[in-house]
Amino acid sequence: MSIPDTAREYRLPKYASGIQSLAIHHAPVAKPKPEEVLVKIHAVSLNYRDLAICTGHYPMEVKDALVICSDCSGEIVSVGDNVQTQWKIGDRVCVNVFPTHKHGQADDKTLATVPGGLDDGVLVEYRTFPQSGLVRVPEHLTYEEASTLGGAGLTAYVALTGPVPLKGGDTVLVLGTGGVSMFALQFAVASGATVIATSSSDNKLAIAQKHGAHHLINYNKNPNWDEEVLKVTNGRGVDHIIEVGGAGTLAKSFRSVSYGGWIHSIGFLAEGGEQVNAGFATIMKGCVLRGILGLSVSQFEDMNRFISAAQIRPVVDKVFPFEVAQEALEYLGSQKFVGKVVIKVAQE
Repeated sequence: MSIPDTAREYRLPKYASGIQSLAIHHAPVAKPKPEEVLVKIHAVSLNYRDLAICTGHYPMEVKDALVICSDCSGEIVSVGDNVQTQWKIGDRVCVNVFPTHKHGQADDKTLATVPGGLDDGVLVEYRTFPQSGLVRVPEHLTYEEASTLGGAGLTAYVALTGPVPLKGGDTVLVLGTGGVSMFALQFAVASGATVIATSSSDNKLAIAQKHGAHHLINYNKNPNWDEEVLKVTNGRGVDHIIEVGGAGTLAKSFRSVSYGGWIHSIGFLAEGGEQVNAGFATIMKGCVLRGILGLSVSQFEDMNRFISAAQIRPVVDKVFPFEVAQEALEYLGSQKFVGKVVIKVAQE
């Protein structure tokens, strides 16, 4: 397989410099170190984090002249001298969001390795990765579908599988129809749970229903959606909430959760909203407010086995060519999508 000397990459000049400041540059293709592989990137999926970095709404530090994005899939085209025999040229792989976090408890060192923040990301044609961060692509998935697994997919999976895992007969509330919420919906349905989905759009709710949602709530038509959740559950509340709204939805989530239930805090999409004393609310419901962070390679491998067994296919709304990455980010910001927005990088 021929490897070029240089390849294209997108760089953001400075934090908050805007989507249109993203520009294609040509850079040398790195050679893998002894325990690294060189991956030809086939597809990159976008997360709200990528948009927030471009527009100045991301709360953490990032480097200047940054290659954005953290989630990708691709093909191994070269291996370092000490790479284990389990990895070979031609293997289809995803890369864990935290490439050095193999298993167990995360720490500051592993969390700092996430691409697209303090380190360059994956919106490139070729990139080296440590072999420790690789995971095989499920055989039934395309590169575009597989690119969505590491961030949105694994976040939803880790939320629902521990410390008290989702079980058949549980009720799950997913807020919105973005990537994490749609994965959570699919995982919950495949596990025998009942799913309540919320959205501002009947069209989006129809897609959620197509993927197995049992109850639908349009929060534009029903702004007190927490009351609707309690009606659907006969006043009991739900066992798990995929909480992507943050401050704007948390008070309603506390009213929607069952006694002893779980609120999995994942995003910060909704602004404003009713103020809530989270500590007091947690005590009064005997529930757990749990942040999701530190996704590991071993969890990624577990998820992929589940995806393969259940033949789950990620919901990809739209695929954009590499040359118009700015349009993909603008579409992400429009919130017109369901599931994931993907950039196709490799020219087949």
